[in-house]
Amino acid sequence: MLFPIKQNDVNKLIPSVATGKQFNAALGNPQKIFQRILISTIGGVITLLISQSQITSQFYSLWLVLGVIFLLYILWGPILEASRKNSKFKNFPFSALVDGYISDIYVEDRLEKQIEQANKDGRLEVLEKKRKWVVVYIEDEDGHVGNISFPFNNKFNILTKGMRINCVVFSNRKNFDKIQAISDAWCPEINLWVGSYPFLLRPAFEEFVNMII
Repeated sequence: MLFPIKQNDVNKLIPSVATGKQFNAALGNPQKIFQRILISTIGGVITLLISQSQITSQFYSLWLVLGVIFLLYILWGPILEASRKNSKFKNFPFSALVDGYISDIYVEDRLEKQIEQANKDGRLEVLEKKRKWVVVYIEDEDGHVGNISFPFNNKFNILTKGMRINCVVFSNRKNFDKIQAISDAWCPEINLWVGSYPFLLRPAFEEFVNMII
């Protein structure tokens, strides 16, 4: 069943500024973190060096500020990325609480990246790095709602078909005949959260669910 949510309640469930959990999720994999560090270090060092050559210039302060901004990119980059994700969900005109159940669940291998590497004969071969993902289909009394997917973890082995699940769906249509986005989800029977990104403020959402349902 879908329970329409007012915009002020959406604002309470999805923060405007990234939380600690969202910051960690936005940091990304080690490769992405390394890229952020490179941008932060190289950009910071270059702009600070330029600022030192502009000490007598009216632009000295500007270059100095730019250098500090680059050095702090490793921090504000993930915060900005997470805040953009939150904003995208909050911009949908209609949202609703889903009180549904898991209609299907399975695990699949997904390609993360491909690496070209020379074999012992000197020929290039493509190595694929795959990761297991869990796919959960959600339905309510009116039928299919949507699905969410997330990286596999052993704790998700307790998820089963028929288990109750709550999440928030977003749409551009008031009747929700087309759902554009789905948040992370909570399984109250086992008190387990699932999803690839923690959109919702979890204690606030759990309290909201218990108040509405």
